[in-house]
Amino acid sequence: MQRSFDITAFGAVGDGKTDCTAAIQEALDLAAASGGGVVEVPPGTYLTGRLHMHGLCMTLRGQSGWGYHSKGLSVFLLNDPEADCLLDISGACGCTVIGMSFDGLGLGENVHGIKLYWEQYNGNGREDTLTVDDCRVAGFTGDGLHFEHVWAYTVRHTMMIFNGGAGLYYDGWDVFVSDCIFNGNGRGGIRSGNAGSSGTYTANRIEWNNQAGIVIGCADSLSITGNFFDRNFGPGVDLGEEGCGVTAVTVTGNVFRRNGAINQKWQTAAENPDMSCHVRLRNSSNVTVVGNTMRTGKDDGGGGNLTPPRSFLMEGCCYCIIKDNSLHWGHTAQAVETRGDCSTCVIEGNIGDPMPAE
Repeated sequence: MQRSFDITAFGAVGDGKTDCTAAIQEALDLAAASGGGVVEVPPGTYLTGRLHMHGLCMTLRGQSGWGYHSKGLSVFLLNDPEADCLLDISGACGCTVIGMSFDGLGLGENVHGIKLYWEQYNGNGREDTLTVDDCRVAGFTGDGLHFEHVWAYTVRHTMMIFNGGAGLYYDGWDVFVSDCIFNGNGRGGIRSGNAGSSGTYTANRIEWNNQAGIVIGCADSLSITGNFFDRNFGPGVDLGEEGCGVTAVTVTGNVFRRNGAINQKWQTAAENPDMSCHVRLRNSSNVTVVGNTMRTGKDDGGGGNLTPPRSFLMEGCCYCIIKDNSLHWGHTAQAVETRGDCSTCVIEGNIGDPMPAE
C-alpha cells in the first residue's frame, strides 16, 4: 500500500499563482485512507484555501529554510479570506506537521494558521497528541496556532510571527512548547483560554508581542524555565486574572529584558500602567519565581521608553515565593509592588538597584 504522497503528483504547482487547494486536499485524503501516511511538500509556494488534515498518524512534511523575513522553502499561502483557518487538524490524532511555512497574507478576519477545535474537552475521546515542528506560521489575522479543547500537544523549533491574534492560543492541557520564537503577535506570544494546565515552556524566545509574552489566567501545574522574554508590550509573564489564578507553578532561570514597553503601534502599557512590569501575578497560590534575571531597556537603537518601572506586580496572592532574583537595573522605580493581602508570601533576596534616571 502506498504511504507517501507528493502533492505535485496530484497537480499542485509551487509557482505562487496556481490554486492548489483541491490537489493538496486529495493527497491528504488518500494518506488518511491509507491508515496513516506522509504528504510531501517539495520546495515551492503553493496557493491554497482551507485544508483539513484527518486520520491517524498523519505527517505533512516540507523543507523549512525559514527565517524572520524569509517564508522558507515549502510554503502554503492562504488565498481565501472567508476561511476560518488554513490547516484544520481536528481529528488528525497523532499527526505531525514538520518543515512547513504557512502565511495568511493578512487576509480576512480572525483567520487562524493551524487550528484544532472540539466543542468540549476530550472531544476526540483520546489525547490529540499533535506535533508542530520546524515550521513558520505568520501573517494570520487570528492566532498562528489555535488549539481549542486540546489534550496533549507539542510545539518545538517553530516561529509564530506577525499574527493578529496570539502566536499560540490554547484551551486545554498537557502542553510542551520548546525552542520556539514568538515575535510581534497582537494578543501575546502564548495565551491560554479557560484552561491552560499541565504546561512546560522551555528555551523559547518570546519578544515584541502585544499584551504579554505568556498570559495564562486559570491553570495549575506549569513550568516556565529557561526562556528569554524581550520587549513585550506588557509583562513578560502574566499569570492569573480577576476571580481566578494559577497554582503549582515554577518560573525559574529565565531572562526578562525591556518588558512593559510602550510604542506607537501597541499602547498596552500606556492604556494600563499595571501591564508595565516583567512579571505580573494575580490571585494565585503556590507559585515560585526564583533565580531569574531582569533588566530594563529601550527599543532597539535606543528609542522608545525605558521600561519597566517595576520588576514584579503581585496582587492578592498567597503562599508564593519571590526569591533570589537578580534585579540590578531591572526596574526604574520599584523591585516588587504588592497589592491586597500577600502576607503569606515570601519575598526576599531579590537584589539590585533601580536603573538610574537619565
